[in-house]
Amino acid sequence: MTPPDTAVLAPPTEPVRRGPEPDLDPEGNSLSDRIVVMTFVIGPFLALVLLAVPMALSGWLSWRDLVIAVPFYLVAGLGITVGFHRHFTHGSFKAARPLRVALAIAGSMAIEGPIIKWVADHRRHHKYADAEGDPHSPWRFGTGFWAITKGFVWAHMGWMGGQEKTNVRRFAPDLIRDRDIHRVDRLFVPIVVASLLAPALIGGLWTMSWQGALTAFFWGSIVRTALLHQVTWSINSVCHMIGDEKFEVRDKSRNVWWLAIPSFGESWHNLHHADPTCARHGVLKGQIDISARIIWFFEKWGWASNVRWPNEERLAAKRVS
Repeated sequence: MTPPDTAVLAPPTEPVRRGPEPDLDPEGNSLSDRIVVMTFVIGPFLALVLLAVPMALSGWLSWRDLVIAVPFYLVAGLGITVGFHRHFTHGSFKAARPLRVALAIAGSMAIEGPIIKWVADHRRHHKYADAEGDPHSPWRFGTGFWAITKGFVWAHMGWMGGQEKTNVRRFAPDLIRDRDIHRVDRLFVPIVVASLLAPALIGGLWTMSWQGALTAFFWGSIVRTALLHQVTWSINSVCHMIGDEKFEVRDKSRNVWWLAIPSFGESWHNLHHADPTCARHGVLKGQIDISARIIWFFEKWGWASNVRWPNEERLAAKRVS
């Protein structure tokens, strides 16, 4: 018998060395996930197109409904532009912890997907902008009339019902490791429920009637969500198809002035792709950028720091002559 102190021991285990994470999650989007996503994509859109105008003309839109709907549009919209996009995706500024959590919750109220998935999709978009690998380029199918038409629909909303699933471990490992953000990501469904029911609750209590609750739900939840979705998705579609180019980019990102106010400055998309980490997208005279002004206030109040404001030399080097 071999003495215990001379027993043959197994060699030490080598650390597992992982290769680089793939861009796409090999599991892809399940059919049930795709159905749920497209329900939230198409449902509010149909309500906006088919019901909003008739209901407004029939007197089912009051000033109370607007007073309720507009703040929800502002909070959710700025949560996407200032929070999900400029802060979490591109690191345009550092945010104090309470502001960081608030921005994550506000962006989730827009019902455009959990924060980690949203950020991962957008970082993948920038890596492959308008080239193979871009999840929502309108030039995906070619340059002919029908190819562009199909590409517009795909970039605007169709891509969200696709089977491809961005690998969040590849594109958003920092957010996965962030306990606060990971918690908000897991609470996405309760936040969505609260975002949809809060306007109805406010409208019902304000008017002390079921009709007040129903109209507030329609305008403050359904129509508000639909409008914000269309504006956000127009940045993916319209702003990669038409508009002017003031800065040199390797893709087809363009500026669309008439989307500037409803998108809070996101439609100054050409500069954004030329300098993605810049906190201000509308850098030229007359380019209104509400999101940048909000970041400026956060900085003045001490809630934001290390803001990456435009650098004149870098802008001049990228300017189209």
